[in-house]
Amino acid sequence: MNGMPNIKLGVIGAGNMGGALIEGMVSSGTVSPQAIFVADNKESRVASLAEKLGVRPSSPLEIAALCDVIIIAVKPDAAERLLRMIAPSLGKDCVIVSVVAGLSVADMLSFMGGGRKVVRVMPNTPALVRQAMSAVCGGGAADRKDIDTVLSLFSCVGRAVEVGEDKMDAVVGVSGSSPAFIFQVIEAMGDAGVMAGLKREDAYLMAAQAVLGAAEMVIKTGMHPGALKDMVTSPAGTTIEGVYKLEKGGVRAAFIEAVSAAAAKSKEMSKK
Repeated sequence: MNGMPNIKLGVIGAGNMGGALIEGMVSSGTVSPQAIFVADNKESRVASLAEKLGVRPSSPLEIAALCDVIIIAVKPDAAERLLRMIAPSLGKDCVIVSVVAGLSVADMLSFMGGGRKVVRVMPNTPALVRQAMSAVCGGGAADRKDIDTVLSLFSCVGRAVEVGEDKMDAVVGVSGSSPAFIFQVIEAMGDAGVMAGLKREDAYLMAAQAVLGAAEMVIKTGMHPGALKDMVTSPAGTTIEGVYKLEKGGVRAAFIEAVSAAAAKSKEMSKK
C-alpha cells in the first residue's frame, strides 16, 4: 500500500480498537509513527504505544489543532462532549472519522456544526489481527478524496468498503457482531473434536483454521458459497451427512435470525 507521507493523523481513544488501528497503520507503512498523534484518558495506554511504535503522545485539543484526519475511538457516552470540545479548534479541511458505535453522521454534525467533513466507519474486532471488515460512509462536507483517504487508512487493518449510512445497521449484523457468532461455531466444533478424541488445543486450531481457510476461498475464488460447499460434498460421503444434520438443526435459519436480530438491535439503539 502506498504511504501517506504528508498526512497528520490524530487518534483520540487508544483502547482495543484505537490501538489496533494505530498498530495497523504503522506496521503497514501507511502513516509514519511520527505523524500519528494519540490521546487517551488513560495515559498509560498512550505511553505504551509511544514506546512500542514511536507515535506521539498528545491531547484532544492539540490533535484538533494539528491534524488533517482525526479518528474518534472513544466510548459512546463520551463522544458528544469530546466532539463539542474540539470543534472550535478544528481546521476547516479536517476530516473527523468516527468508529463510535451508534454515532450517526447527523449526530456528529449536530455536535460540531454542519460544515464539517465527517466520515462514519464501522470496523469489527478482527482489526486486532489486521483482518477487520470496515464499512465506510461519508457525510457533511466530506468529498470523494476524503472518503478514499479513509478507505485507504482502514484497509491497512483488513478490508474496507463504502456503503450508504442507511445500510449501517445491516453491517452491524453481518460483520460487526458476527465474529462472536463464529467464535461460538469454532468453540462448538472444538468441543466435537474433543468428544471424538482430539486434544482441545488441536481441536480449536483445526476448527479455527478450517473457518479461516473457508473464508479465504470465498473471497479469493469469488465463487458462490453454495458452489464451494457442493465441491466438498461427495455422494454418500462424510460431509453430506454433516450438512444434512446442520440443515435438520436449522443452522441457516438460526444464523439469519442472529444477524437480523443484531441489525434490529443496532437500529433500536441508534434511535436512543
